[in-house]
Amino acid sequence: MGRFALLLLPFTIFISTASATIINVPGDQPTIQAGLNAATEEDTVQVASGTYYENIIWPAVNGIKLIGSGEEDCVIDGDSLGSVISFNWDLGGIIDTTTLINGFTVRNGGYSARGGGICLHTSHPTLLNTTIMDNMASRGGGISCYYSSPNLLSVTLTSNLAGIDGGGIYCEDSSLVLVGCTIADNFADDFGGGLYCTGSGLRLHDVTITGNTAAWYRGGPEKMDTRLSVFL
Repeated sequence: MGRFALLLLPFTIFISTASATIINVPGDQPTIQAGLNAATEEDTVQVASGTYYENIIWPAVNGIKLIGSGEEDCVIDGDSLGSVISFNWDLGGIIDTTTLINGFTVRNGGYSARGGGICLHTSHPTLLNTTIMDNMASRGGGISCYYSSPNLLSVTLTSNLAGIDGGGIYCEDSSLVLVGCTIADNFADDFGGGLYCTGSGLRLHDVTITGNTAAWYRGGPEKMDTRLSVFL
């Protein structure tokens, strides 16, 4: 059984039904955004290798599986125009951990208030086998979580920058599960070069936090009033 097969079970259940559709990008739809917009609940958007210059707004559909060909050759590039992938307020909290992003590099998000790479507002997706790198935002250069509870499984956050707090991850009033993740070589101008959390809960297993820097205080985790647990 694979490295994370057993660990996945408590947090995420992926349900497949005969009615689910596979939408191929660029075969069936020309862009990832178009593929997601065409998807209904439990559909899979399968993305071929290549670099896709997009700033994706996640649609109001729960349970979509966005599957890339792999971190090495399937890239979503935000072209420094905003967050690369945004789960916005108007989703109304419908996105749970059956929503999956798997097998991508997410890079070059920029000029965002929150989440240069991935911005989560009241959303709880699962990220698997994903690299988030070279993104920039005021808070959460790599990922920003606000009232969100995502699962991060085998995710690498590296070389992201925050103009204020949380070079790798910024989380506020959120609850995160991180398994097999690496948070390395990120930078924040103020606090938490690697990880900044306030009013949040973290559950960590096999997580490496290294080489992060902050201009004012703590290059690694900035825990503050965060509830932290380490589990097997």
